[in-house]
Amino acid sequence: MREIQIPQQVDWILAELEKNGYEAYIVGGCVRDSLLERKPKDWDVTTSARPQDVKRIFRNTYDTGIEHGTVSVRVGTEIYEVTTFRVDGDYSDHRRPDSVEYTDKLAEDLKRRDFTMNAMAYHPRTGLVDLFGGQEDLRTGCIRCVGDPEERFEEDALRMLRAFRFAARFGFQVEEKTEKAVRMKAPLLENVRRERVREEMDQLVCSAYPGILRDVCETGLMAYIIPEWIPCIGAKQNTPYHVYTVEEHMIRAVEAAQPVRVVRWAALLHDIAKPHCRNTDADGRDHFPGHPEQSAQMADKILRGLKFDNVTREAVVLSIRLHDETPPRDLCQMRHLMSRIPDGFYPYLQALERADAAAQNPQYLEASMEKLDVARALYEQVVEEKQCVKLADLAINGRDLMDLGFPKGRMIGEVLQQLLQQVLDYPNMNQKGLLLDIANRLKERMLP
Repeated sequence: MREIQIPQQVDWILAELEKNGYEAYIVGGCVRDSLLERKPKDWDVTTSARPQDVKRIFRNTYDTGIEHGTVSVRVGTEIYEVTTFRVDGDYSDHRRPDSVEYTDKLAEDLKRRDFTMNAMAYHPRTGLVDLFGGQEDLRTGCIRCVGDPEERFEEDALRMLRAFRFAARFGFQVEEKTEKAVRMKAPLLENVRRERVREEMDQLVCSAYPGILRDVCETGLMAYIIPEWIPCIGAKQNTPYHVYTVEEHMIRAVEAAQPVRVVRWAALLHDIAKPHCRNTDADGRDHFPGHPEQSAQMADKILRGLKFDNVTREAVVLSIRLHDETPPRDLCQMRHLMSRIPDGFYPYLQALERADAAAQNPQYLEASMEKLDVARALYEQVVEEKQCVKLADLAINGRDLMDLGFPKGRMIGEVLQQLLQQVLDYPNMNQKGLLLDIANRLKERMLP
């Protein structure tokens, strides 16, 4: 095992605890990530010192999780969590222990943890403590529960989803016994707050290996994450443009998508309404009329249920609503599209369209990408040339119309919209004098 390089502040915390007669180790994710030669996000310390002892030893502390034995210690500008060795009580809510009992034994603390790779401790002078084969599981790419997986999932149901989230992050596989326990205990996920489910799914969907979603579906977990997904499983698409089921198509779209939150979630949900929209013609060919709009509506409901922020939710929903439209073929069409969407939004839409095309029949991929390349070039030209696509880009505004004699109110907005539509078709018309002349003629027709 290679030596783990611990930050100086963390080493100081360990030394101070030892100087006062207590055991102390770094533990959990920072050990795992260091062994994988990744930079740890956090450095957590576990110790035989009780919380009151930690607060006595260190000057700057915060009771961030005192009920579970955790005290945060500030060293300079950094904050580190220091947690007492503990044994958890019952988990009546299948999420958090009803009580904790402190212990002087590191082994007791480690065996309460979720997976072997997260149940290792390390001290720079005594080395690695690995009681459950975590280092070997890291080497073989295996996600394995500590002890009985059914007990671990009964204690904390979110661990089931965390198993697949770690697998998606590292490109690992969930061990057979652990996966079997997920199949048995999947309904327990209903006990977990939706915000926590979203946080785990967010990391999984945006991970380097999102194809692990297939295992999430096969184990039955998806029924308790996105119930609307279930009709997509095995739903065939008898059309030349698709060679996969709806479920497989959407997972492949996620795999093909840029690792951007909006794009990945849009890819995951962009066709979720297809099973409800399916029509089969006399030739046996399937059609899915209205599926973009219905998928957008379903996605909106799903994301609200998962407690997504409004900005992300609205961007995902709009992407889905527009994803099946024919890409603009000329500058006029591009300007009209850009007039309908928020500034800077088009790259998200195109990223979804590319992911969607990549997950369809490979026979049509080259032609689809050529169309999208044309559209991207058109978008870049409109942006570079600062062509008018929004009311704010018009050479005149509401004040100019009021100076012409238009009354303040709704009519001004209507006139500006008419002028914008003309400029979208004929960009050279975006000149103040010319637009004022057109507005004058409109005034003669609109005002008595």
